[in-house]
Amino acid sequence: MRVNGHIADTRRAELSRIVSDFPTLEHVVRWAFAEGLELAEVIPMDEFTHDVVVPLPDELVLVFDTT
Repeated sequence: MRVNGHIADTRRAELSRIVSDFPTLEHVVRWAFAEGLELAEVIPMDEFTHDVVVPLPDELVLVFDTT
């Protein structure tokens, strides 16, 4: 996981643990919806890869490079 800006070590560890279980776009979407989060944007990069932007309630934004 790459982080731009400052984030507390405990929050980084928590997010790393969560996102390490997401091998595909489907996993990201299921997690986001289960957490009551919205997908701010899904950006097709090519026929297999999409970038997915998920804002979090604490003003952090996760961006996934998914297949």
